[in-house]
Parts: sequence; C-alpha cells; structure tokens
Amino acid sequence: MASSLLLYFFLITFSCFIALSSSRKSLTSHHPPTNLPRSGFRLSLQHVDSGKNLTKIQKIQRGINRGFHRLNRLGAAAVLAASSRPDDTNNIKAPTHGGSGEFLVDLAIGNPPAKYSAILDTGSDLIWTQCKPCTECYDQPSPIFDPKRSSSYTKVGCSSGLCYALPRSTCNQDEGACEYLYTYGDYSSTRGVLAKETFTFGGENSVSGIGFGCGDENEGDGFSQGSGLVGLGRGPLSLISQLKETKFSYCLTAIDDTKASSSLFIGSLASDIVKKSGGRLEGEATKTISLLRNPSQPSFYYLDLQGITVGSKRLSIEKSMFELAEDGTGGMIIDSGTTLTYLEEEVFNSLKKEFTSRMSLPVDESGSTGLDLCYTLSNEAKNVAVPKLVFHFKGADLELPGDNYMVEDPSAGVLCLAMGKSNGMSVFGNFQQQNFNVVHDLEKDKVSFVPTECGKL
Repeated sequence: MASSLLLYFFLITFSCFIALSSSRKSLTSHHPPTNLPRSGFRLSLQHVDSGKNLTKIQKIQRGINRGFHRLNRLGAAAVLAASSRPDDTNNIKAPTHGGSGEFLVDLAIGNPPAKYSAILDTGSDLIWTQCKPCTECYDQPSPIFDPKRSSSYTKVGCSSGLCYALPRSTCNQDEGACEYLYTYGDYSSTRGVLAKETFTFGGENSVSGIGFGCGDENEGDGFSQGSGLVGLGRGPLSLISQLKETKFSYCLTAIDDTKASSSLFIGSLASDIVKKSGGRLEGEATKTISLLRNPSQPSFYYLDLQGITVGSKRLSIEKSMFELAEDGTGGMIIDSGTTLTYLEEEVFNSLKKEFTSRMSLPVDESGSTGLDLCYTLSNEAKNVAVPKLVFHFKGADLELPGDNYMVEDPSAGVLCLAMGKSNGMSVFGNFQQQNFNVVHDLEKDKVSFVPTECGKL
C-alpha cells in the first residue's frame, strides 16, 4: 500500500509539475472596506454528510475516502518539494493545497446577495466560486453565480497586488483583467478571472472588495459538496488575510451529533467565545502549541510534534520522524479538511504495536471498516478500557479524550483506532479535534486547544 501510494505521488509529480499553487507573494496594498463588528463574527459549519442517514462509522468511512484524495494532493507536494532542484528549469517548485474539505459554510456574494455554500479549507488560500458563463463546471448545490447580475462585481487589474499574489496568472490585454489558474496537486483545478466582490457573512456582516476567483473552468475530485471554496490558509489571498484579522477558531461537534452545529469564529471572538458562552469543559486545561512555518508550503499550519505516548510509554521513535525537513517534506499539519490523523508509516506502526500490546481485545483482521487497526468486541463487552494517547508538542502535551481516537462499529462488532498511516507528511485530523475550540493566533504563531462543549456555543 505504502509503495503504491508513493508511486502515485511520483506520477502526479511528473504529470502536474507545471501547475502547483502558491500564494506566497506579499500583499500589502489591498485593504477591503469592512463593516464587521469589532469583536468579529460567527458562522455555522455543516458537515458534508450532515442530514444523511449514516452511522458514525459510515461517516468516518466516507471521510476516509475523501481523505485519500486529499492525502494524495498533500503527498504530491511533498514529493515535488523533495525532487525539485534550484537549477531545474523544467519544474516549477511551488506548494500545493488541499482543495477539498469536510465542512461547509454558508455565505452570500454580490449585490444583491446570492447565497451559496462553500467548502471551508484551512489547507488553501484562494476564495473562489463557479461563475457564468461556464465552459467546464461541475454540478453544484446552488445556482452558479452570474457576475452580470451583481452591481458590485469588478475585475482585478493585471497590476493589482491581488493578481501579483497568485501563483500563476496571465493578463488579458483586451480587458485589462487578471486571469488565474489555481491547482491542487492532482488534476483538480479552477481557472477564471480574478475579481472583487461584496461578501456577506451570517446574513448581516458584509465586506466589499474581497478578492476571489470567478471560475469558469473547474474540475476535480472533492468540489461537488459545495459551490466553491473558502481558503483559510496563511497566504495573502485567504479570507483571514484579506479581512486583516489575526485570530480565527473552529469548534467541531462530535461527528455523530445530529442536533448541535459546529462553528467558525473570526476575530477576537475566536478566543473570547468559550468564556462568554460558558461552554468550557470543567477541569480541563487549555493547551497552547507553537506553530511552525514551512517556506515550501507557506499556507499550511504546521505543528511541532516531538513525541507520542501510548498508555504510560513514550514511543521510541527518532525525532527526525516528526521533524519538518529542510527540503520541505515531513512535519505535521493541523487540518480541518481531513477526517483522521495520519502519521508517517514507521511512526504509525510503532503506535499500533504498543497500542495492541495494551489492549485486552483480539485484533480484528477482516478489514471490514477500512481502518488500519480494529479489535473484536464480544457480545458481553460494555465498558472497554483503552490506553491513553498523548501527543507531545512543543509548548504542551495534548492528551486526547477516548472518543477522539476510538470508534465503535456495533454492526461489525469491532472497536477501531481512528488513525492511519501516510508518507511524506503527517496530518492532525478533525476527528481528533472534536469538542475543542481550536484557536489560531496568527500574530503569535500559536494554536490553542480549549476543551469545549462545542454544541453549547
């Protein structure tokens, strides 16, 4: 499996090497007018499988399938970064992005506002939606945006800072407009005109002059759940960067919670909401962790993972297995758009071995769930003790609740570890982030995990 996945990454590298995306260039001249509240604002998040008659394990399985495509994209970036040389003029050494996700956010674009749902992606920067007239567009849940019907739509000029911030752009001399191509590491991409529009959040908070991609050629896996993407990465084209905010957070309810909704908070409300709402879990401490920067992948939020403890034993793993390498490979990103946590194969195998040695249940070898490690539950088993799991990050040790790494499939009679293995990069997924208010402080380069009943916010 690992060797076939690496082969796939190399195939992606040689077939897509000319169109990997980045928004690394600085953007200093773009200041969209805003009438947002000083404290920031809140948006509800909807899981892409919300409202479907699915069990908890079925939702995770669907997330695994989507995550496979996302990991391929991330893996393609790692392979490209390692294989490109400074003197290699045939390759463009540039980052890639996730380009898919697990949560949708409702917003509106234009004047009058046209409502639509977009995929929220902390692993990319560009905000984009499909636009008429479409030459190649996928089926989407809402009507395709028609810029001719909006009085606030304007095309971005070729000399604009927004245009300069794009990884790949061309100038349409006849219209004086900036045209873009933004790709996601595999064959997924959006192409169109870079424009500015008024965006409305939460029905009442509107911001004019937000730069976005008006895509008329869009293709690839993972886009069809929404009508575009909202990038929340570290680059200058992302929503958080264009709003000039330094904080955002998301609080994700349990994947099988059908009553409460998850939330996104932008602005100072991100760090204040738990205290104001009283949703904090009593007796649980906030853990604040340093974020790293990767010049090869500037949009991603990297965590400085230094070790893992299973039960009472810290795994004996070389520190280099967790480190971000000089060539831009390795390391661990925190990602809202990937369901499970994925660890480098050697690290995962070590964790799997130690975990199994501490479980009293027999290993299930059927592979029926799609998860790498499952245990057979007897009919009499009710309360099963599982080893504690602690991630040692620079700045704090994060001990996860059992519900954030174990999942039961009653129909198959198994209990499974909700984690998997990867190559080239590790990912801290959203299942492990459930019922934490995950606060990103971009000014201090920190991320905080605040134990929270997210459904009460």
